[in-house]
Amino acid sequence: MRKVFKLAAAAGTLLLAACTTPQERAARMQAEMNEMMVVYGPACARLGYAAHSDPWRQCVLQLSAKEEAARYGHPHWSVAYGRGRWGGYWGPYW
Repeated sequence: MRKVFKLAAAAGTLLLAACTTPQERAARMQAEMNEMMVVYGPACARLGYAAHSDPWRQCVLQLSAKEEAARYGHPHWSVAYGRGRWGGYWGPYW
């Protein structure tokens, strides 16, 4: 149910992005960043990064991207695309 809600929210965001001003998009992106800082900031602080420093912000972005990739990514992409251009596993029909 949560996945459906997030998917609907993402679709709504994309639809609204077409008819919003640059200021509204910037405000929305700032709100998303603030949410990421609340969610992932404590974990980065526990990892030893000083709060609100550049390395801490990078940690927040990396944790967010890692979770998003795990949530929405395809389980076989890392196998197919992870070993280089021609050396990866491409399946029996490639």
